[in-house]
Amino acid sequence: MSVREYERIETPESLINALREMLGDRLSTATSVLEQHGKDESWHEASPPDAVVFAHSTEEVAEVVKLCAAHEVPIVPFGTGSSLEGHVAALRGGICIDVSQMNNILEVNNEDLDCRVQAGVTREQLNDHLRDTGLFFPIDPGANASIGGMTATRASGTNAVRYGTMRENVLSLTVVTPDGKIIKTANRARKSSAGYDLTRLFVGSEGTLGVITEIGLKLYGIPEAMSAAVCAFPTVEDAVNTVILTIQAGIPVARIEFLDPLQVRAVNNYSKLDHKEAPTLFFEFHGTEAGVKEQAEFVQSVAEEFGAEEFQWATRQEDRNKLWAARHKAYYASLQLEPGKAGMPTDVCVPISKLAEAISETRADCDASPLTCTIIGHVGDGNFHTLILLDPEDPAQMEEANRLHKRMVERALKLGGTCTGEHGIGYGKLDFMVTEHGEDTIAVMRAIKNALDPKGLMNPGKLIPGL
Repeated sequence: MSVREYERIETPESLINALREMLGDRLSTATSVLEQHGKDESWHEASPPDAVVFAHSTEEVAEVVKLCAAHEVPIVPFGTGSSLEGHVAALRGGICIDVSQMNNILEVNNEDLDCRVQAGVTREQLNDHLRDTGLFFPIDPGANASIGGMTATRASGTNAVRYGTMRENVLSLTVVTPDGKIIKTANRARKSSAGYDLTRLFVGSEGTLGVITEIGLKLYGIPEAMSAAVCAFPTVEDAVNTVILTIQAGIPVARIEFLDPLQVRAVNNYSKLDHKEAPTLFFEFHGTEAGVKEQAEFVQSVAEEFGAEEFQWATRQEDRNKLWAARHKAYYASLQLEPGKAGMPTDVCVPISKLAEAISETRADCDASPLTCTIIGHVGDGNFHTLILLDPEDPAQMEEANRLHKRMVERALKLGGTCTGEHGIGYGKLDFMVTEHGEDTIAVMRAIKNALDPKGLMNPGKLIPGL
């Protein structure tokens, strides 16, 4: 879908002047700033806002939203811009509310294993702050994303197989609604039966229902012991069957990552490693010394049954950090396979029993295509990604990339999966929403959107078709 399909709403000069009077130099209309805030990390076409507001507090966000609502001008929340489906593109123009300067950690409750942060706090900033408390926040989508953005896109990442996604780890939210009201969705209790679960409504709403300004989060104790391992397999099926058996046996593995042979080559070249170019799994185990040893021995025995070669162990922190840094740089490593090409990253998620079929058939599609594609995934929960290298200015390559993407999604849906396990919808996956959910379910989503945002000002053109 092209941004050209959306008609921009003119932002009146009176609104710009009112915001400038309120914020001073924290309102910008500089071209470079607008361009930066109209595009995320993806290949999707950019669409800059008309002005960018750098907010400092929930109350300030509320005042900005009230002014925009009075002028019926769109609002696009912005964290770090690391999303992958065009989430931050200002498709109809309007005001971008950048919360990156709302980066205060408001409270940490060690005894209760929770904290409250402003939306601009990044996951690395939070864990740096927590380091001396013996606690950590486990959700790791790879990029140093903001907690607000991670909440809005229902992010997950490499640790999700053990610790869950943002859905399981957000306790409460402070949200500015489309009319400028400030609401709190829950208190600090770990569970509640009091009314609608508004927290879960806003988690994953992608800025279409309000601006998330504060987040209450679960925290976890830093494990006594951690160990990582890498092993190669003869086939994709052997690697994935190892994952399936491990999960079905109830082994609490912290991370299980899959890399196909081409992705291993890219990682080796980019991060100066020497792993065998074969279907490969990266593991990480958390727990007590005895528990980690037991988990690792079990998984190694399972892997060997499926022809795994010698495990390469990483028990020292610096070795584990090197391993996972290489994994997190896989996107940039893949781009170096064909310098000058752009990357179309996409993801799907399927029931774990269908994972081998989904990955193998996707790999076959990629091998038959003239485009270069790598596959990598958080396979412990059935989620994997394909990065398609292409020239976005070449219509034939774009058509082929979209064909591969569509086949990948259709296959996932046929197998009982979803069009996205963690990237979210934005406007990049909008065309798949009705296919996945059906018209009646989408109608319920539209009813919620229209009830909370009747003027359609909150991040329009995202998540829900036709809005």
